[in-house]
Amino acid sequence: MQLRVRKLLYLFLGVLMFSSCGHFEKIRKSSDVNYKLTKANEYFDKKEWTHAYELYKDLMPIMKSTRNFEALYYKYAYTLYYQKAYIDASYNFKNFTEYFPTSKDAEECEFMSAVCLYKYAPKYTLDQTNSIKALEALQGYVNRYPNSKRIPEAMVYIEASHKKLENKEADAARLYFNISQFKAATVAYRSVLRNYPESTNGDLYQFMIMKAIYKYAKASVPEKQEERFANAITAYRELKDNYPNSKYLADAEQLNIEANNNVKKIRDEHK
Repeated sequence: MQLRVRKLLYLFLGVLMFSSCGHFEKIRKSSDVNYKLTKANEYFDKKEWTHAYELYKDLMPIMKSTRNFEALYYKYAYTLYYQKAYIDASYNFKNFTEYFPTSKDAEECEFMSAVCLYKYAPKYTLDQTNSIKALEALQGYVNRYPNSKRIPEAMVYIEASHKKLENKEADAARLYFNISQFKAATVAYRSVLRNYPESTNGDLYQFMIMKAIYKYAKASVPEKQEERFANAITAYRELKDNYPNSKYLADAEQLNIEANNNVKKIRDEHK
């Protein structure tokens, strides 16, 4: 009995879907532009983005020079956004601002163009070209509309983009350290610290600079060791001066003691 009910339900749903698809195709094939626009707007209001998109796409070339084109284009861009076609949506939001620079929606569309780039950007472990593009677009928006109500949201996206780029650089520095490329790790960690001076991980980066220099010194030929251990001691002082409450100070202090002992030992050997 249950199997029969289930089969009837599937049959009913299939008929319903077929009927719905057939109805939509009739709308698409209609030569009545106003009717199609009305139905597209109805689909948009019901959040049926795919159907709205298909109708708006058909209407775009026909209505390009009409008074309804601005509203149509605005909604068309949003149908792409809600379908997560972020690159196409970004392009069309930006194109809207160029086509309708005096529109009341121009600012919003410029913001949405940048947001789409942000949403399209991958996680920080992957290539960050699109994160850079998103950051540039968001910063451009903030500079152009400093009093916009959307600035707080834009700043959240900007901060998140900066963090992704920072994590990408920090990962590269950590990789150099883990494969014992200590000189390259030192340069890379210094670059992260220079590029993101306000980072909450600043003390970690400074500690890793000291640690990389210390390990580089230990692996160096004898005639280079004194100078390089001295560089590790300098890096420790920078950590202590700039981050007096760092949780890494205890470990850094131990390395500093060892570096000083090595310098003393080298100097004693040369007496």
